[in-house]
Amino acid sequence: MAIISTCFSLAIVLAVAMTAYRALSQDFETTLIEQQTYQAERVSSQVSQSLQMRLSMLEAFGTSLTDGENLLSQKRLEQLLGRQSALTALFSNGLLILDRQTTAIAEDTFVPNRIGTNYADRDHFKQAIRTRQPVISKPIIGRTTGVPLLSFVAPIQSDAGDLLGFISGSIDLNETNLIPPDALRMSRRQKAELLVIDTQNFLYVESPEHRAIGDIQPLPNPGESPLIDAAMSGLGLGEVTAESGDPLIFATSHLERLGWLFIRVVPKELAKAPAIDSFNRFLVASLLIVCLMVPLTYLVTHSAMRPLDRMTQRIRTMSSAGTTSARVEETGPPEVRNLAQAFNRLQDERDATIRMQDDFISNVSHELRTPLTSLNGALKLISSGTLGSVPDKVAEMIARALRNGQRLQLLISDLLDFNKLNAGEMQLTMKAQPLAPIVTQAIHENQTTAQVRKVTLVAHCDSGLNMATDAHRLRQILDNFISNAIKHSPPGGQVRLEATEKEENRIRLTVTDQGDGVPENFHAHLFHRFSQAEAGTKRASKGTGLGLAICRELATLMNGQIGAYNDHGAHFWVEFPVEKTGGSKE
Repeated sequence: MAIISTCFSLAIVLAVAMTAYRALSQDFETTLIEQQTYQAERVSSQVSQSLQMRLSMLEAFGTSLTDGENLLSQKRLEQLLGRQSALTALFSNGLLILDRQTTAIAEDTFVPNRIGTNYADRDHFKQAIRTRQPVISKPIIGRTTGVPLLSFVAPIQSDAGDLLGFISGSIDLNETNLIPPDALRMSRRQKAELLVIDTQNFLYVESPEHRAIGDIQPLPNPGESPLIDAAMSGLGLGEVTAESGDPLIFATSHLERLGWLFIRVVPKELAKAPAIDSFNRFLVASLLIVCLMVPLTYLVTHSAMRPLDRMTQRIRTMSSAGTTSARVEETGPPEVRNLAQAFNRLQDERDATIRMQDDFISNVSHELRTPLTSLNGALKLISSGTLGSVPDKVAEMIARALRNGQRLQLLISDLLDFNKLNAGEMQLTMKAQPLAPIVTQAIHENQTTAQVRKVTLVAHCDSGLNMATDAHRLRQILDNFISNAIKHSPPGGQVRLEATEKEENRIRLTVTDQGDGVPENFHAHLFHRFSQAEAGTKRASKGTGLGLAICRELATLMNGQIGAYNDHGAHFWVEFPVEKTGGSKE
């Protein structure tokens, strides 16, 4: 009886598995066909968008070729064509300007006999003359080049709407592949094949043979390729048998503006493989269920431990990220909720302790700054001789005390600034202003320190550069950079402050010294608070280690970026958006 029951159970499992296999095979085949249809339509859409983008750029360029009433002079047209690197990259066969009778009058790339050629008999030029709208031709053979081309034409019109001429660009289909590279990579990754055929000229635009040979190839004769015959017959999707006898699944998408047909084809076995894999896994799982019972104790234990594992992972993530404000979710069984509540309370207490420390530092700094300011003021009066002359030794001691008092005052200012930045209380006065005076003042204020250390300060700034900034806080950043550069430059060295305009309307201020640079293993911590280069290097110096951290926070508040690199010395830079006006270098 036991044997009969076991056999009966196995028979039921096999019957269910076979039924599931047939259903899975059909589902995977349907999914594979839908995938090919989607990918064929996607590539067709991408090609259409690429063509439209080229046509729009050509039309936009055409508006710059007129003064509002007439075409620009021949010399000016040639100059403008010579500057169109972006358009030239899009039109591999070159750009061409034609008069209103469609006779070529200027070109960006010399082609023998092209200037003076009339194109009025071309269908796409006729359409452009008739509609005065941008036009893309069907694939044609170049009149002077003899190569297969796609030609783009956009009319040039006056402000009053009169036709002045045409701007044309063309693509050599032998050299330019319009199929997106990611589509070809995806096809290879999915073991699919992507074909593009010209249904009017009966040519392969894209095929494995085309990629291998590099020239456009003609389609096979009717009857030689079942796939091409099925696609050309108008079938949008279906199944054919290849010349090798293997069944293929294909889908097509038609790009009417070019008369191109996009075909994506895959072996049918790709639909069977996942079905077989699923069938095998289902069969194995079913046999295991029949033969074995998973211990209930293991399931219960695993279910109870899973919330704790998730909480442990979350706490580890918070710890490694240094997060102080994050909390764990107080969900799950009572024991887990209690543990989460205890952890969150611990986090609350930790945050309260950190806030108390920040408040303490802020209060102490405020209390120290007032008497220290008075002390420094008194020392300055004595040192200046206003209160009478003092012995040389006393003057030396007063100067030393004043230097240390000023240094202590700077450290206190750093602590106060950093606390304000941490608390989000730093107030900035942002306004558009020229950069040159700020750079000049930064160099001037640091000249005394540089002369003491026998270092030369050099500035280079475009006086026409404007940017929205807080001048005081930008000076704070520059003073920190320049001060550090002076400290770490050798006697007789040069510190250079340079302001240059970068791409995308941004300006970069770079302070360069001729020292040994920042140790490579310290770059990752350079702008962290309380971080200094390790002892034993020239970059190790006294201080709180807050200067560069404050610079980073100030740059962020002013919509800027900050960084450093080594290249024959340390290069510290800060970058901001820029507003440009006319000006000269200084």
